Amino acid sequence: MDIEQIRDYCLSKKGVSEDFPFDEHTLVFKVLGKMYALISLKKWEQGEQAINLKADPEYALELRASHSCIRAGYHMNKKHWNTIYLNEEALPSDFIKTLIDHSYDMVVKGMTKKMRDTLL
Repeated sequence: MDIEQIRDYCLSKKGVSEDFPFDEHTLVFKVLGKMYALISLKKWEQGEQAINLKADPEYALELRASHSCIRAGYHMNKKHWNTIYLNEEALPSDFIKTLIDHSYDMVVKGMTKKMRDTLL
């Protein structure tokens, strides 16, 4: 997937916005104000196509064990976040979408019922 496909997919999810809360290079996707995906545009343009996604801690470890391009989240909580280096391994688009979906679902799961209800 290229960056536009990833962006379009992330924004297609309910309650999602994009923002640059840290600097002008780090694109952040949020669901109801809570981060679920981050991309460094500067690094992407330099050839390091990567995305940070949230994951269940056990699933995060499984992913890291089965894919060398998936590692503990860069500048993130290593227990809950993975960085997927898309330039290192040709991952199928459907798999990348599944990882994005999982990240989104993990963030929504941690919300209050009232917040989750606004996504229905």
